[in-house]
Amino acid sequence: MQHSLIKRCKITSSYSELHRRNTDQVKYPLSKSRRRTAPLSGERRIFVEEKKFCTSDMSKQYTIPEILSAEIEALRTIPQDNDYEAAIRLILQHVHQGGGRLITSGMGKAGQIAHNIATTFSSTGTPAYFLHPSEAQHGDLGMVCESDVMLLISNSGKTREVLELVALTRRMYPRLPFILITGNSESPLSQLVDVTLFTGNPAEVCPLGLTPTTSTTVMTVLGDLLVVSVMQRIGFTYHDYSLRHHGGYLGDKS
Repeated sequence: MQHSLIKRCKITSSYSELHRRNTDQVKYPLSKSRRRTAPLSGERRIFVEEKKFCTSDMSKQYTIPEILSAEIEALRTIPQDNDYEAAIRLILQHVHQGGGRLITSGMGKAGQIAHNIATTFSSTGTPAYFLHPSEAQHGDLGMVCESDVMLLISNSGKTREVLELVALTRRMYPRLPFILITGNSESPLSQLVDVTLFTGNPAEVCPLGLTPTTSTTVMTVLGDLLVVSVMQRIGFTYHDYSLRHHGGYLGDKS
């Protein structure tokens, strides 16, 4: 009986040691030593907290009125001589006459704008969907049909994934047309597409001059311009809207 008790204690001890190791692995998954994951020293902690609120590397501090003014001015600088008619004509020809769909695409913030444009087009009578440029390289390119038309958004006009999307799509369907919304009308993407809609390339209203702010505003407005123009050309009605947007306040209103 004593031998059995000793054996049981050894098993329990081994289990406890294993449990401790597993717990440590969860707490410190990237470290073999607890010292490397110890709390920051007082001096280091103060530095991090001060760095968190440091503004010395910010080129400008904006007031609320200045931010609003910058956004409004960005809209005013959208070129009126873009070939909007050519873009609208491509959408009407390939979607409403040819039975294709409008595919939107872009990376990052531009991709989010592209997704929004696709859903707005879909709810207003123009079948559309968003295609992620990276996912396209992993099978989603198979959703593209020869009768489709693609609307790309890239502020720089040289987003690698979007450039690759054009090349891969053209390999399948050499004649598939592309429309581009960009802040760089002389970019590599501009040289590849059928129609370029220049945003005016407004300066970002950001202390660092980096965060997409005014650029995404003008991208959204250019998308609205295309949506509303196509709605008017196809004679989209309240009844048509209610068939596609039955729920919510807008569904009741339509």
